[in-house]
Amino acid sequence: MPTLSSTDPVLETQVFWERHKTTVFAVLILAVLAVAGWGAFRIYSDRREAAAANTLTSAKTAADFQKVIAQFPSTPAGASAHLFLAEEQRKDKKFAEANSTLQTFLNKYPKHELKGSARLAMAANLESLGKRDEALAAYQQLAKDDPQGFSAPMALISQVYILKEKKQADEARRVCETILTNYRDSMMASEATRQLRFLKGSEPAKPSPDAISAAIPTAPASAPVTAATPVPPAAVPAAPPAAAQASASKANTTAAPKKP
Repeated sequence: MPTLSSTDPVLETQVFWERHKTTVFAVLILAVLAVAGWGAFRIYSDRREAAAANTLTSAKTAADFQKVIAQFPSTPAGASAHLFLAEEQRKDKKFAEANSTLQTFLNKYPKHELKGSARLAMAANLESLGKRDEALAAYQQLAKDDPQGFSAPMALISQVYILKEKKQADEARRVCETILTNYRDSMMASEATRQLRFLKGSEPAKPSPDAISAAIPTAPASAPVTAATPVPPAAVPAAPPAAAQASASKANTTAAPKKP
């Protein structure tokens, strides 16, 4: 005799609910708590960032920027405060302290969009301290590490000034040509063109005595005129024009006496 194999959907739903209602309630509560926690965190973060931004806006001195760094270390305003603090230290000619602040900024925010500017400022501070070789190495490393960054052409043109001071004209010209080749649309391109024009017009290096003795001598342009020196063509009287010759011939014919 056949038996009914179909089940009642309503009955199955009731059975499932009785068995799993505790788990369902737990999942719902966790979801609500997660949403509420995330919302509270966002509200707290937004308020904290707003407070940090307001504090940074009103900051004027190095002490004010240090306060922003201490109170809001994980906010965008806290990161920017490092750069403002370093600038204040640079104005006070505290170049070593400024570089320490900038290095702290790079350690805390290695992926910050202004990391190139921080490294550029560090190299400039080294240059102000008279450490030209270290500054040159810093500029070169920055241009190498981030060739597509906006700080790269500035790092390159800064190298030109140091290389000129070090009397390395050939290397300075090479850097200028690199700027014109790879960064022709940059604001530094016009300065590179000006520097390149100056470098190409500069006096060549003085040759060594050995090079002078090995060179084939040539007659200088200011050699004195001697008996062996041919007279230049300009000293020979120019022949009269053909018209003048014809007139002179006619005059001679007219003035000559007729034979009897």
